[in-house]
Amino acid sequence: MKSRSKELVEKAVAAMVSAIEIYNKPDFKYREETFAILAINAWELLVKARWLHKNNNKIRSLYVLEKYKRKDGKPAKRLRIKTTSSGNPFTHSLDYLLKKLLETNDLSQAALANLEALREIRDSSVHFYNKNSLFALQLQEVGSAAVKNFVTACKSWFGVDLSKFNFYLMPLAFLNTNKPVSAVSLNKEERNVANYIQKLNLISDPEDKYSVCINVDVRFSRSKASEALVVQLSRDPNAIKVQLTEEQFKYRYPYTYRGLTKECRARYSDFKENKKFHDIRKPLKKDLKYCIVRRLDPDNPKSPSKEWYSEAIFSVFDKHYIKKKG
Repeated sequence: MKSRSKELVEKAVAAMVSAIEIYNKPDFKYREETFAILAINAWELLVKARWLHKNNNKIRSLYVLEKYKRKDGKPAKRLRIKTTSSGNPFTHSLDYLLKKLLETNDLSQAALANLEALREIRDSSVHFYNKNSLFALQLQEVGSAAVKNFVTACKSWFGVDLSKFNFYLMPLAFLNTNKPVSAVSLNKEERNVANYIQKLNLISDPEDKYSVCINVDVRFSRSKASEALVVQLSRDPNAIKVQLTEEQFKYRYPYTYRGLTKECRARYSDFKENKKFHDIRKPLKKDLKYCIVRRLDPDNPKSPSKEWYSEAIFSVFDKHYIKKKG
């Protein structure tokens, strides 16, 4: 039979997985708000599981006690369990339990600040609405840290490894670079939340295993690691957009046409810049995996252009030419 704390941990993980799955849906109109609501719910369940574990799984340790008067009007000596309108016991709030765990060093101030920021975002969503693209950026930074902290807490408190859920996929879905972030059009409520989160982030400590916010930086690099995220370039207008810096672009496409032919001469013993070479190369120009064409003026179709080739193109040439030995 499972303990109450273990059951709560499983519920907490299910809530966080649901939050991430919903957020990762590309056309879910209320995804940021839904993520904030479910992620807070996941954390509350996890914190209550920790509290139960620390109190020998006694469910009473989660209940709020209150003073009351006896039928004769005199105050009772013992406390009773406070109940809701339906008669169910009131449990301690997330805020109360977080502060208790902070006192016992189960959590750091950074983790507490992160959840305070996430809760502000949730409250702003539940009680009103958010219309500025800054909201999505704030959730990217705060939400990424909330997931990272959740994984850390699960491992630290219960020895639960969440790597099988691929939680690290979430940050890529946060990216939305085609919408400019502007603070000019913020309403008063959004500005207040933004300022509040900025103040909380000031307590960040690089040495802390918990984080207040996380900035997501996507870079392309070769990796043989089994857990490496697979990214494919696409011309699909509906694909998630990722912008490359000039440095990243040159790393991804290092060869000009002249550079390509020079590398081919150094790589193959039978290479010649002839019809065979052009017949192989030209069809590959249509595939972003192998080549990209950049114009000096992107908005002018008549502007001079230049071809840039990736390292991947040699995987095709290797099938048609003989590689030099050594």
